[in-house]
Amino acid sequence: MLWFIGLGIYGYQGLSLYAINILKNCKKIFVERFTSEISDDDLIHIHELVDDGGTDIISVKRWVVEDGRIILGEAKHDDIALLSYGDPLIATTHLELFLRAKKNSIEMKVIHAASGLTSLVGESGLDFYKCGRSVTMMSDPQSAISVYNVIHDNLLAGNHTLILTEYAEKESGKPLFLDPAYALEVLLEVENDLKYGIMSHDAFAIIASRIGTNEKNIISGKIRSLTKLNFGQGPHSMIITGRLHFMEEDCIINLTNNLDKPSDNTLNVYRLSVKMIERYAPKAKLALENLKKIVEGDKGTLYNKGILESLDNAEHYIYDAERFMGQGKLELAVLSIGYAEGLIDASRFQMGVNPWS
Repeated sequence: MLWFIGLGIYGYQGLSLYAINILKNCKKIFVERFTSEISDDDLIHIHELVDDGGTDIISVKRWVVEDGRIILGEAKHDDIALLSYGDPLIATTHLELFLRAKKNSIEMKVIHAASGLTSLVGESGLDFYKCGRSVTMMSDPQSAISVYNVIHDNLLAGNHTLILTEYAEKESGKPLFLDPAYALEVLLEVENDLKYGIMSHDAFAIIASRIGTNEKNIISGKIRSLTKLNFGQGPHSMIITGRLHFMEEDCIINLTNNLDKPSDNTLNVYRLSVKMIERYAPKAKLALENLKKIVEGDKGTLYNKGILESLDNAEHYIYDAERFMGQGKLELAVLSIGYAEGLIDASRFQMGVNPWS
């Protein structure tokens, strides 16, 4: 039997009586500390709660869980538990092990516990149903690009974005937590490059630190205010808010350490395809107008019925692009403006002129 047991967000104190009784009857307990921190103090208390001399409690590295063969091999013959922070099936590594146990006909059961994800959203005063896709921010600046894109997609739907920040257990045993102020600065740098208009010093965000501990701290405000702060020891999570309900605004003001009035981060967000059409359609219209003037001004040498027909078709495609955009059919709009530009370029190459300048 393989038990997947969640520790919850309160350390060893979050273990239910049911979970403790199960752990006492396990031959071996694997404790993973790589998805989130389980302190040395918690480990000591877990030993005191469940170890009667017949249970091995082993702190394991990531590779042991990812490889899985040691855990699955022992679970075929004995009661084994994998103990982890929060809810045990939030992490994809655990879910993959759960699936492999099923495929290997190993009996398994789950004891669920409070998840840090739902807890920090609720304590921040936000509606969990308005949270879009979650994402993890790593210390590598390149990871910020995917985080930025997720924020953009969520804001288009009016949703909040929950950003988990990197946690790593160093060889020294001291945990390493990504600083939220640094993470926000990196996202601002991505904005300077991509310019989708979603991150600025006036964007509103929430930083939740050490949820489930006595040192819990939830701070909300504009990024210009948040980047000046020292958030202390982790773990930390960030929320870039979307469109806020009036009750959410009231909760943020009263339930968090609020530095600035909550604001709507969705006001200046547009789909990239809309920006493309708004940018390229006027240019295509101007190029089309220039080509028509050249044809009509020198019919003796440049007049060609085929060119005029191509230009008429290009004009129709530009019209279609704007019509499709108004209908929300953005893929068709982008295709139409692309066809229009193609016809304009084909005509200008045939005529030997440059209408784009």
